[in-house]
Amino acid sequence: MGEVVVVIGPGAIGQAIARRVGAGKQVLLADLREENAEAAAKTLHGAGFEVSVAQVDVASRHSVRALAERAQSLGIVTGMIHAAGVSPTQASPETILKVDLYGTAIVLEEFGNVIARGGSGIVIASQSGHRLPALTAEQNKALATTPADDLLAHPALRLGQIADPLHAYQISKRGNSLRVMAEAVRWGKRGARVNTISPGIIITPLARDELSGPRGEGYRRMIESCAAGRAGTPDEVGSVAALLMGPDGAFITGSDILMDGGVTAAYWFGELAPRS
Repeated sequence: MGEVVVVIGPGAIGQAIARRVGAGKQVLLADLREENAEAAAKTLHGAGFEVSVAQVDVASRHSVRALAERAQSLGIVTGMIHAAGVSPTQASPETILKVDLYGTAIVLEEFGNVIARGGSGIVIASQSGHRLPALTAEQNKALATTPADDLLAHPALRLGQIADPLHAYQISKRGNSLRVMAEAVRWGKRGARVNTISPGIIITPLARDELSGPRGEGYRRMIESCAAGRAGTPDEVGSVAALLMGPDGAFITGSDILMDGGVTAAYWFGELAPRS
């Protein structure tokens, strides 16, 4: 059987990564809306990739497990790219925590059970996780290691504690990188690796929603004030993912790569620093 690369959330970033790591492999594209996966499949198939599609709800363990089983039926699962999620403009705090935090934990658990020796996973987190103030060691451990099915019941994550969509998003993305660090230990016992990438503003449909939404002015200020002076592209994220998933990244696991053009640096130490 051949190798299989699973892309959960085949939007602009998911497709860019698939183009870099999916040649000669079966690429399984999965999305909550199957028509989105079909559209991405049409594009990749036209570019010469072998593609199949599936529907998945990352907030459902049953659905994610079914996807993992489908991937195994196609071949040896050597790659997993988790690029699905919702933004602060798109969803409520409850939905953000359920999809971006709990959903990612489920994906890591279920695909950590099927990833092959030598395989690699990527989770797309966000620069937003780096703008959250430092958490306590106890909070870090809870986000990293609480069993996924108990995660949303943790006292620090109850909706009464997190009422703002941006806060929910930041805690979810910080949780993603911490969860990947912990899961890297378990994946390592299978001879596999997993890392996060925390992109800044990458020009995708989701980013355009943010730029035209209530936080648009802040996003434009980030772009203008960062060292790069521009937003990023999905292909740039694809290049970093290809490094992490390929042989040149074989010594990298449990890590988070922040690629935001210098926005976080400017937030903590430059023009974007919060005024006290």
